[in-house]
Amino acid sequence: MTATTLDPTTALVLVDLQKGIVALPTTHPAPPADTVVERGARLATAFRERGLPVVLVRVTGAAPGRSEAPPRSGRLPADFAELVPELGREDGDIVVTKHTWGAFHATDLDLQLRRRGVTQVVLAGIATGAGVESTARAAHEHGYHVTVATDAVTDPDPEVHRFSVERVLPRLAETDTTDNILALLRG
Repeated sequence: MTATTLDPTTALVLVDLQKGIVALPTTHPAPPADTVVERGARLATAFRERGLPVVLVRVTGAAPGRSEAPPRSGRLPADFAELVPELGREDGDIVVTKHTWGAFHATDLDLQLRRRGVTQVVLAGIATGAGVESTARAAHEHGYHVTVATDAVTDPDPEVHRFSVERVLPRLAETDTTDNILALLRG
C-alpha cells in the first residue's frame, strides 16, 4: 500500500460524494461517510491550491440491464444528487453526471481530462466496490496512472469494501492513505 509518485498533471476524482449517497450507512471496517467526505475535501483543497483539476462525480440513475439484485424502490429525495457542501465546489471544478457505476461510461470525463493533459487520477469516494472500483477500472483501461486513497473510500458492505481495497484496487492502481498522497502532492 504505497503510492510512489504523482504525475505533474494529476486530477482528483471524487466519486458520488452527494447527499443521497453519503447518507447511506457504512459498517466498520469501512470508514464512515463523514470521514470520507472530510478526507475528500482535504484532497480537493490541496489539488485546487496547486492548480490541478478536481472532478466531482455524481450519479443520477442506473444502468438499464437486468440483474439479480432488486431495483431500488420508491422515489429518490429531491436533493439526492446534490454534491455535499463540504467539498467546497468551485467554478473551475469539473462536474460529471453519470448514470452507471463508473464515471467514464457515457460521460465526457476522458475528454475533459485529456484536454487538460491529465495522465494520472487520484480516486476517493463512495462506494468502494461500485463507483470507485468501476471508475478505477475504466481509468486504468484508458491508460491513466491510478492512485486510490484507501482511507477516503467506503462502502455500505464492509466485505465488499475490504475485498476491493485488498484484492482488486491494487491490481488497477497504487493505493495509499490521504496523508501520504497529500505528502506526494506537496513534493
